[in-house]
Amino acid sequence: MRPGIDRAVGRAWLLTLVLLIALMANITYVQGFEAQNLRDDPNNARRLDDRFKIERGPIVADGERLAWSEKIDDERYRRRYKDGPAFAPVTGYFSVFSQTGLEEAENHFLDGTDDRLATSNLVDKLIGRPVPGGTVEATVDVGAQRVAYDALRSAGARRAAAVALDADTGAILVMASTPSYDPDDVSTLDRERAQAAFERLNDQPLKPLLNKATNELFPPGSTFKAVVAAAALKAGASADTPVRAGRSYRPPGAGQAINNDAGDIGGSCDLSSIPLIEAFAQSCNTTFAYMGGEEPGNGAVHEEAARFGFGDRIEYADGVRGTASGFPETDQPSLSALGSIGQGSTVASPLQMAMVAAAVLNDGVVMRPHLVDRLRSPRGRTVDDISPRRLSKPLTGDQADQMLDMMKAVVDRGTGRSLRGTSILGGKTGTADVEGAAYNDRWFIGVGPRDDPRYAVAVMTEAPGYGIESGPIAARIIDALGNGG
Repeated sequence: MRPGIDRAVGRAWLLTLVLLIALMANITYVQGFEAQNLRDDPNNARRLDDRFKIERGPIVADGERLAWSEKIDDERYRRRYKDGPAFAPVTGYFSVFSQTGLEEAENHFLDGTDDRLATSNLVDKLIGRPVPGGTVEATVDVGAQRVAYDALRSAGARRAAAVALDADTGAILVMASTPSYDPDDVSTLDRERAQAAFERLNDQPLKPLLNKATNELFPPGSTFKAVVAAAALKAGASADTPVRAGRSYRPPGAGQAINNDAGDIGGSCDLSSIPLIEAFAQSCNTTFAYMGGEEPGNGAVHEEAARFGFGDRIEYADGVRGTASGFPETDQPSLSALGSIGQGSTVASPLQMAMVAAAVLNDGVVMRPHLVDRLRSPRGRTVDDISPRRLSKPLTGDQADQMLDMMKAVVDRGTGRSLRGTSILGGKTGTADVEGAAYNDRWFIGVGPRDDPRYAVAVMTEAPGYGIESGPIAARIIDALGNGG
């Protein structure tokens, strides 16, 4: 060949070699690093079809299968759920359109594509055998979960929810919500039936698909006084410090006064000054409105609420977060005063209020709530143990002890005295008015059992009446936990 032709051929070969290397690199990148992202891309039409060809692993708790895969023909599986309405807030659903709950949080572990299962599933991949998914073990106590759901459903409430935590670890032992739904109804592989089920559920005004324990917010009423009392302790008060009370309190610049409940007339809340522990036990509105409106003031209460988790979407499973609870940050004493008695702009989820109670038991430390206990390979080997993690410390150990004394006083001689003799060691009642409605948001947060307190519980029921009416439900949950479900 002539030199010019030799150079042209050489350049062509070099260009071809570069293109081949680039192609191989791209294939390696796509298959090795982007495969999972491409499978998950909502624009991938094969994504929804292929996901039902995988035998997803089970979701279990206390040795019981709560969700598992059932083969329906030669190629496809569908999900099945045990006691679906009771455990729906835990498992969520796995449908032709989407997934929620633990089905969402541990989607890739359940379908076998998680990197933590690479070694366990290597042999299956090499010999061409279908790769099964791993097992997700939830933290819930199945007996207590059923007790909670049955109690909420029979409470005659429009909406209701309950959360129970292990105060030392943050493990979620109960997460119940009503009205609920059956995940089996939406997990069908028939797209038309699934669509009809979703439309029916979404058309219901009380939104049964929405987990009311974590993703709906309610005015917490007087249970929020636990946060305000904690702010007072941080500011230098003690449980025995005399605090302002009285029948009525008008915040600076307010056009309307905040009054105590009519049932408090003639009681200690009428006095001009009483110890903080007595104001907490009797739930004096005027005391805590003054604290939020003037001393220690909005900034102190807002900061303390943030230390408990208010303002953050709390992640309790991988990528699954609750709706952020809130207390208003404002320079208007009237708004801060109203918010400090759990009304106005103050809103909270049952999960958040259970975290407040849990910190009192745990030397002032809030542990990060978690719903997964451990992950196992298809052959039973533990792949990952979920370790407890500290979230914040809103109270010192001494302040937590004083808060516990105040919660005990609520049950011993205050608004929760009807719970004396139950498993509830201490707590706080709360009744939040709902504007224009004939019902209230009835709250109780508490700790127990009485002889060995280690659980924190929050219960909200929406019905006429007072917060103490949610107390017996909390006691039933603590009983179930104390008896091993």
